[in-house]
Amino acid sequence: MRLEGPATAGQPRGTLLPTPNGSELSQAFGSPWPETPERSPCVAGVIPVVYYSILLGLGLPVNLLTTVALARLATRTRKASYYYLLALTASDIVTQVVIVFVGFLLQGAVLAREVPQAVVRTANILEFAANHASVWIAVLLTIDRYSALCHPLHHRATSSPGRTHRAIAFVLGAALLTGIPFYWWLDVWRDADPPSTMDEVLKWAHCLIVYFIPCGVFLVANLAIVCRLRRRGQSGLRPWVGKSTAILLGVTTLFALLWAPRIFVILYHLYVAPVYRDWRVHLALDVANMVAMLNTAVNFGLYCFVSRTFRATVREVIHNAHLPCTLGSRPVGTAAEPVLKPPGLPKGTEL
Repeated sequence: MRLEGPATAGQPRGTLLPTPNGSELSQAFGSPWPETPERSPCVAGVIPVVYYSILLGLGLPVNLLTTVALARLATRTRKASYYYLLALTASDIVTQVVIVFVGFLLQGAVLAREVPQAVVRTANILEFAANHASVWIAVLLTIDRYSALCHPLHHRATSSPGRTHRAIAFVLGAALLTGIPFYWWLDVWRDADPPSTMDEVLKWAHCLIVYFIPCGVFLVANLAIVCRLRRRGQSGLRPWVGKSTAILLGVTTLFALLWAPRIFVILYHLYVAPVYRDWRVHLALDVANMVAMLNTAVNFGLYCFVSRTFRATVREVIHNAHLPCTLGSRPVGTAAEPVLKPPGLPKGTEL
């Protein structure tokens, strides 16, 4: 976006730009945006580049490992919760590749945002579709756990792998469709014009689809689950909390906490002060984006902390991946020692 257009070509170079987002909505808040003679600097420097590089270098392998482990558990148990967690992890992988690598590192750092507009807008569709898929698969997991705990008979009668696969496919298709309107999403770092109706609609749609509506579902369902468990405890029954329920509470709580700063900054940029002109809002958005993207890499630690079965499966995956490498490094003609040895071996021999 050029800073000098036909309306400013004859003005001195130091002339103030028109106040961005200087609409009546900003005046209603009683605090006009600060006017600076130039674009707000990126005071974070190389910190976001280093952060996203570490996040991608650690988070992507961890999510791939999580995918293999959850795929094994889903195949063995055929439980709906494992299928939902598998789809959630796959969405996180797509988010890391499309947003962290392509968006922040490749487009933002390597190419310095010198990318054709059509390519940027097409990437917007994939970025928002990945976000929508990740969040709304978590909503499916929440509804499944609510049904299993609060309506167990109905859940047993209706739950099946085929139904779970159809629900996941529907959410993925809906996520892609809801990402199409964000082709017209404006880059907040270069948004130097007052917000148009389309801009306001898209930003509010982003906040509603990604945060406010899902968090409303999380809050209602989780409160119902907690109340159900508390009533079980008051009636003399053990308020048993399954691993899937504990993972659900952890996943939804982490999401609500990590995404809250980004939603706040987006609305602040829209109505109070623009990222383009205020370095403090620019810095706040950088930090908020880094915190939000952390949500794509923390679930592995949560699963390991809560579920012993998941930890055992991860060890099995790592062992199976390490075993072919170990066998491949043996000299030619050397046979591998069998894991199970025949009976009657001397005492002290490992079984």
